[in-house]
Amino acid sequence: MTGQPRLHSELDRTGIPQLKFPSPFNIAELLIDRHLAEGRGHKLVIRTFERDVCYAELVTSVNRFGNALSTLGLRPGDRLAMVIKDCPEFIYLFFGAIKIGVLPIPLNSLLRSHDFAFIFEDSRCAAVVYSQEFAPEVEAAIAQSSWRVAHVLPLQGTASFVDLARAASPELEALPAQAGDDCFWLYSSGTTGRPKGVVHVHGNIAVTCQRFAAETLGAVESDVFFSVPRLYFSYGLGCAMTNPLWVGGTTILDERRPTPQTVPEVFRRFQPSI
Repeated sequence: MTGQPRLHSELDRTGIPQLKFPSPFNIAELLIDRHLAEGRGHKLVIRTFERDVCYAELVTSVNRFGNALSTLGLRPGDRLAMVIKDCPEFIYLFFGAIKIGVLPIPLNSLLRSHDFAFIFEDSRCAAVVYSQEFAPEVEAAIAQSSWRVAHVLPLQGTASFVDLARAASPELEALPAQAGDDCFWLYSSGTTGRPKGVVHVHGNIAVTCQRFAAETLGAVESDVFFSVPRLYFSYGLGCAMTNPLWVGGTTILDERRPTPQTVPEVFRRFQPSI
């Protein structure tokens, strides 16, 4: 089994390749929901040094996180800033937001408070969720920013977003969307000035997964993925999250900062194939 969605049956290689998308089209249905219908409920989708997550748990957790965002009052089109290390909750929050039409914005966790403050203002985000170790910079950014973020929550700990998600329903229908609708933002590094928000649409994810992961890398369901670049980088977001979900594979997440010592530990323990 390849585990790939069937979006690529009509492909003309004489020009720019085009994918044809159904209507409605919410990428979360393809990357999250479909795996239960295709029999992957008990298959491992995420592995870490602390725990493993199967596809059934992934679906339930994504739904709980999406419902928790709705409980906070977030609505389609609202922006959600994420300052979160590489952990399963990153994926739950990212796709939980997409399922309800909220636009997640993964941010470089190494930024300083003035950078976060600018991005909070520029994106006019409705909420910020952060891993506890990044609290000093995030909290300083909130104090500096002229934009009043409505909800600022630690991912875990006291009064955390995870607590809110645990109390939420495990059932959630994806908001109908179109392939050309806004899906998520990424910010540029700002090497030529201020960081710039780059808007990605639902169809962008499908194109990169199919053209790069499936057709260029030849990725299949049995592959185990690991990315040294973190999930907040576009390359890491694809190689460690969207690509494995596209083919029904398994991804390895390591919360630690990658070093010459930690990366070989991942190779020895999990033996990634991509």
